[in-house]
Amino acid sequence: MEDLNKELLLDLYHTMVRIRMFEERVRDLALKNEIPGFVHVSIGEEASATGVCAALRHTDFITSTHRGHGHLIAKGGKLDRMMAELYGKRTGYCKGKGGSMHIVDFALGILGANGIVGAGLPIATGSALAAVVAGRDAVTACFFGDGASNEGTFHESLNLAAVWKLPVIFVCENNGFGEFTPAQTVTSVRDIATRAQAYGIPGLVVNGNDVIEVYRYASEAAARARAGGGPTLLECKTYRWEGHVVGEQAFLGAAAYREQAEIEEWKKRCPLIRFQQYAIASGRISAAELKKIEDETLAELDAAVAFARESPLPDPAEVTEDLYA
Repeated sequence: MEDLNKELLLDLYHTMVRIRMFEERVRDLALKNEIPGFVHVSIGEEASATGVCAALRHTDFITSTHRGHGHLIAKGGKLDRMMAELYGKRTGYCKGKGGSMHIVDFALGILGANGIVGAGLPIATGSALAAVVAGRDAVTACFFGDGASNEGTFHESLNLAAVWKLPVIFVCENNGFGEFTPAQTVTSVRDIATRAQAYGIPGLVVNGNDVIEVYRYASEAAARARAGGGPTLLECKTYRWEGHVVGEQAFLGAAAYREQAEIEEWKKRCPLIRFQQYAIASGRISAAELKKIEDETLAELDAAVAFARESPLPDPAEVTEDLYA
């Protein structure tokens, strides 16, 4: 951590706090039925989104997943416009038509969250190909889960990206479960990163709860991609504290697929607490500085919720606008 400047360290913590607080508030609002539709939160997984996006430039791109709020925040998304989108309001990123799983902002390089498992992989590969054809020095980071690594799109995308040496970072956020199914029961390898060997590209296992480690590996992958070295597969080992979808307890009941003790054990590896311990022990960041970030983020979040609540719903007359086929 000594070779990272203090501004970067504070930015990393700020981003993780923004993701954590946003997700906790969204969870609570969804449970109160203020937010419509299905909502998937990434509490416990903040380090992977933060570390990867910190290694990218503003002109780079990302593709996301159904659990994509954190990726969008890490790439520069505004909390008020994101919250408004989740509320289905006209002031949201997609004018209230995208909702939780389909937020897009091309200006930030966010090519879209996606409700279809594995769908972001070929989109990211296409984005990287477009950058090469256009002569742009841009990298695309593709976030996906362990479940998507068993989809055909995963293998097709890695193969094509490897053959053409495309500037892609494939980021597998392995949180141990595909919906309610333990990854080890449906995946042929212990580490998804080993599948990179089949395509002749680097495959690296990363502690997905250590934002510094994620940032270092992602920075190396981005530099390699820009230099024409082709794609890298990063597997970030992490864990989601919450269920697959907010409110899943209502229909799981006795069929719960994991023990509470397992969840509590992973909470001890909290990405934010880990960073706090490192930062304070190094003497480079004080507890007061961290607290200031938390207080400012809370105020920003409160304002975002107020903005969303007060914003207008889309006009029914706009139902056919912004549709493409």
